[in-house]
Parts: sequence; structure tokens; C-alpha cells
Amino acid sequence: METILLTQFIGGFYGLLAVVFGAFGAHMLKKKLTPDQLQSFETGVRYQMYHAIVLLVLSYNFGFDQPLEKYIVNCFIIGTLLFSFSIYGLCLCAANGKKLRFLGPVTPIGGLLLVIGWALLLYSFIAPML
Repeated sequence: METILLTQFIGGFYGLLAVVFGAFGAHMLKKKLTPDQLQSFETGVRYQMYHAIVLLVLSYNFGFDQPLEKYIVNCFIIGTLLFSFSIYGLCLCAANGKKLRFLGPVTPIGGLLLVIGWALLLYSFIAPML
């Protein structure tokens, strides 16, 4: 039960932040970021919203009685945090003339977790047929 509620909360929270960050990017950052930086920022927002929706859908469809379901959700939660938020940090720091080099490798790690989450989700669909 607590995993379901946590997944719903994080899905809703990620969705809320995606709308806020999207508006922030479109209105406040348009003049501060280069077109490439703005496109990167928008990619972070878009992936965050996709995975917010996925988390909400999974929270209503999973019983969380199998470890695989928890692994999938954890990959999406942590992957989204690392992927999207590292992009936000990189873009905002670059706009202010700073470089946070440690964020560079964080983005692909987050992306890898998202890929693993999707692969595990796919596996959960075909596993019963094996």
C-alpha cells in the first residue's frame, strides 16, 4: 500500500514540477539560455512529464506484490531525478557562466536507469508467457 501511495505522490509531484519548469523555461529562461540550452531544458521537462504519467499509470495497475514491480518504479523515479534534474542544473549553470562537471556523467546514468525501467516493464509483460 505504501509503495502505491509513494508512486502516486512522486508521479503527481514530478508532473507538477514538469509544468512549473516548462513554464519557467518558456517564459523566464528564453532570454537567458541559448537555443541549444533551451532545447536541452525542454528535453528534461518532456522526459520528466512522460515518466510522471508512467508512474501514475503504473501505480494504478501494479499491486507491488512482486519485487520486479518495485524495481521498475524505482528505476523510473531515480532515473527521472538524475536525468531531468541534471539537465536543469547543467543548463542553469551554463547560463550563469558556471560549470558543474560532476553533473555531466549524471545525465547518462539517469538515462540508463530509464532504459532499464522500460526494459524491465517490457519483461514484466512477456515473462508470464515464458
